[in-house]
Amino acid sequence: MKFGPLSIDEAEGAVLAHATMAGKTRLRKAHRLGADDIALLREEGVKTVIAARLEPGDLDEDQAAERLAATLAVEGISARAPTTGRVNLHAQKAGLFIVDRQAVDAVNAVDPAITMATLPDYSAVSEGQMVATVKIIPFAVSAVQVDRAASAAHGPVFSLRPFRAMRVGVVQTALPSLKDSVLDKTARITVERLQRSGSNVTRELRPAHEPDAVARAITALKDESDMLLVFGASAVCDADDVIPAAIRKAGGTVERVGMPVDPGNLLVLGSIKGRPVIGAPGCARSPKTNGFDWVLDRLMAGLDLSSADIAGMGVGGLLAEIPTRPQPREGRIAERVPSVWGVLLAAGQSRRMGEHNKLMASFDGVPLVRRTGAALAQSRVDGAVAVLGHEAERVQGALDGLGMAVAVNDAYAEGLSTSLKAGIAALPDDAAGALVMLADMPEISTADLDRLVEAFVKAGGNAVVRATHNGKRGNPVILPRALFAEVARLEGDTGARHVVEQELVGIVDVETGAAAHLDVDTPEALEKAGGVLNR
Repeated sequence: MKFGPLSIDEAEGAVLAHATMAGKTRLRKAHRLGADDIALLREEGVKTVIAARLEPGDLDEDQAAERLAATLAVEGISARAPTTGRVNLHAQKAGLFIVDRQAVDAVNAVDPAITMATLPDYSAVSEGQMVATVKIIPFAVSAVQVDRAASAAHGPVFSLRPFRAMRVGVVQTALPSLKDSVLDKTARITVERLQRSGSNVTRELRPAHEPDAVARAITALKDESDMLLVFGASAVCDADDVIPAAIRKAGGTVERVGMPVDPGNLLVLGSIKGRPVIGAPGCARSPKTNGFDWVLDRLMAGLDLSSADIAGMGVGGLLAEIPTRPQPREGRIAERVPSVWGVLLAAGQSRRMGEHNKLMASFDGVPLVRRTGAALAQSRVDGAVAVLGHEAERVQGALDGLGMAVAVNDAYAEGLSTSLKAGIAALPDDAAGALVMLADMPEISTADLDRLVEAFVKAGGNAVVRATHNGKRGNPVILPRALFAEVARLEGDTGARHVVEQELVGIVDVETGAAAHLDVDTPEALEKAGGVLNR
């Protein structure tokens, strides 16, 4: 591939490196120039373009990504269609994603133009979750290099071990100092934890916290269970403590006491009649990920687990602190809720409204932009930024008193992407997500926005959350910080949809009703929605 300035006379078939205006026609970045494009550029006096010209033996970015991804897909993992040089691979079932780091490194060492990224080794994944992505950096790459990358791994790069639904017996030991409410909560959290594998609790017993009683409970459950979980009323502090002693008394064996994962250090792993027995650490009473999850997921995926396997979990084993543990590593830590900031896009020119600015149209006597701005400002967002452009002073006046920051987009005429980028750039560094709201959606309510924020927080601040109606995507949308860099690369009249559809992170859809599709782009639509145009 050759990249750089090209004379119009030799540019047919080349791929544009940057969006280019030819009169009133905008040729987008990565557009392959045809004969009609060349003629149009000539008419406008354009003599050169910055472009990439493929050479014999080259594959364009989509072809290259698709060819490499096709060699990586294995049973249980499928590749999506290529777009902008990227192919995402997704799990077809819930299970454990296993990846060979040396193989990934070998693929990525072939050529910087050819890249692959994956989830961490032994990640628990849900059905449909993205587990890996192939990205071609330039517009084209040599087919020879793609084939070299495909063969560099010398075998499968990753695999998916589907979870098996198992019958799980639960033992919770009791002491006078331990409240029933704690045991009840643990039982509920355990049921929820097992849902990802489709497993269920067959029976729960609550014996006294002493070896003989616990051994009897294990014996009672072992024949009706595929796995046993034992929660101790007191933490294990020795290989001969209550839980490991009870496993032995019931006729089982103890593989290991303790693991180099924190939270999760005080885990016990044993077996009885070929069935795994886990002595759960205290942190397993919390739904937050801990060492117990690492062991549980591997067993649910049908993997054997030895003492040596557990000993090898130290690298990466320093997990997030659990605020409720009795003795936190470094004092008590308050649980952090992802911070969400609102971005109100209010810079448009309302071109279909003639001389009118639709954002100043009256709805129940209130300017449209104030109606939407108030819904955003009064929601659960930590703050909000209004992006202004066309008639900026007039629109800002309509927003007075709502407490919104202002970002002026002088390039608003170049398209929606410029306003989106201006809004994201104006957010504070601790903003985990941006709730992007179009200012011309009169029926979006504060309650709708609160539901989006709630879903974002529930997803840990790591997913796109978008409003939908009857299963069809709409607006507003919350973008996580992980996608802010992708937004910064947008050009022209392009919104967040392009970024969302790359599926770089998970997507959570929230049904908000017809309001998700109602914007007022024409005088007829505005009048039907109950608005009145003003000068």
